[in-house]
Amino acid sequence: MRLSDEIAAYILRMMECADDGEAELRRNELAEELGCVPSQINYVLTSRFTPEQGYVIESRRGGGGYIRIRRVKLERGMSPLMHTVNAVGNSLNAATAQAIVQNLLYQQLISKSSARLMLAALSDQAYRDVPMEQRDLLRAALLKQMLTALIS
Repeated sequence: MRLSDEIAAYILRMMECADDGEAELRRNELAEELGCVPSQINYVLTSRFTPEQGYVIESRRGGGGYIRIRRVKLERGMSPLMHTVNAVGNSLNAATAQAIVQNLLYQQLISKSSARLMLAALSDQAYRDVPMEQRDLLRAALLKQMLTALIS
C-alpha cells in the first residue's frame, strides 16, 4: 500500500470513529505519527478529500491550528445525485469529472457499468473533435444530463 493510500485510510478511519463523522487533525502531529513529511498530508488532503469527492476541509492556522474534514451533508429530501448535479457548475474538466464519477461509484450511488460508461463519455478522448474552448462546457452539460437521467 502506498503512503498516500495509508494516510487517506487513516483519515477515513478517524472520520468513521468520530461521533459527528468529522476528523480534526493537526498536520505536523499526523505526519509524525505516520512517519512522513507534512507536505505528504497536504497532498492527500488536496487530492483525496476534495469538494468534488464530497468533502469540505476547514483549517485554522497558528499554534492551536487544526484541519477539520467532513463529508458534505445533503439538504433534507435532496438526492445525492441531484446534489451533484447542482454542484457541477457550467464547466468541468476531465480530471474533476473523473473524480466526481469515482466518488459516486465509491458511495455506491451508481453501478460499475454506469461509471465506466460515464468515464468514457466524459474523457478528453471523447472530445478530441470539439473545439478546446467548448469541451469543458459540453462535459458539464453531459454529466448533468446523465445524472438527471439516473434520478428519474
